[in-house]
Amino acid sequence: MRGKVIGDILVLKNEPDNVDELLKLPEVKRIVKLGRINGSKREPEVEILVGDDTETIHRENHCFFKLDVAKIMWSKGNTTERQRIPKIVKNGETVVDMFAGIGYFSIPIAVHSNPEKIYSIEINPISYGYLKDNITLNKAEDIIKPILGDCRKVALKEVADRVLMGYIGNTHEFLDAAMQIVKPGGIIHYHESVPDLLKFKRPPQRIIDAAEGRGVEILKKRVIKKYSPGVYHVVVDAKIN
Repeated sequence: MRGKVIGDILVLKNEPDNVDELLKLPEVKRIVKLGRINGSKREPEVEILVGDDTETIHRENHCFFKLDVAKIMWSKGNTTERQRIPKIVKNGETVVDMFAGIGYFSIPIAVHSNPEKIYSIEINPISYGYLKDNITLNKAEDIIKPILGDCRKVALKEVADRVLMGYIGNTHEFLDAAMQIVKPGGIIHYHESVPDLLKFKRPPQRIIDAAEGRGVEILKKRVIKKYSPGVYHVVVDAKIN
């Protein structure tokens, strides 16, 4: 079985041989088949095999995430990174999550860390709606400020001790905005999908180029997961001086 359980929904990539056996899996009450992922907003095509709807509440790392699996992507491969970031956020930090989605990173930080404020920016209205729901579900209204819009156009200048760029695609095109958002001495967590031979070379160089002469200290480079044949999802932690 190639699939993942999100809330009480089993999401499969292929047509199942025996639906009844799959319904015996713990927590599984509904089953859908995932098709293509479309557009810059990463909207999935989904066929419902068992059940009437596709909205659920997923629990991970003592956090609650409400989402519709027919409209919103959920990546199991990023679980370790979603657990890592809250452990390194320091007390009283201001965090800007440039690609907040439904709160993948913002919610765990609010629940497990002690930041002063988290600005969670999301351009997709559907994801933004679930982001607001999840802020309420996790009782994080005093910590997280949700913002609907393009993170390149949001007027946040040198406010962030930590900037999250947890999106892969054309992420490098947003580095200029990240450099405006981060405080001197702040940290950027930059994600990119990179060919194997360049995986620890191209992302740091792109950060250095975007810094335009500001000092850059590369703190950490790690592979999150294999993205496709010969391509890896990489994250780089960089301190901008």
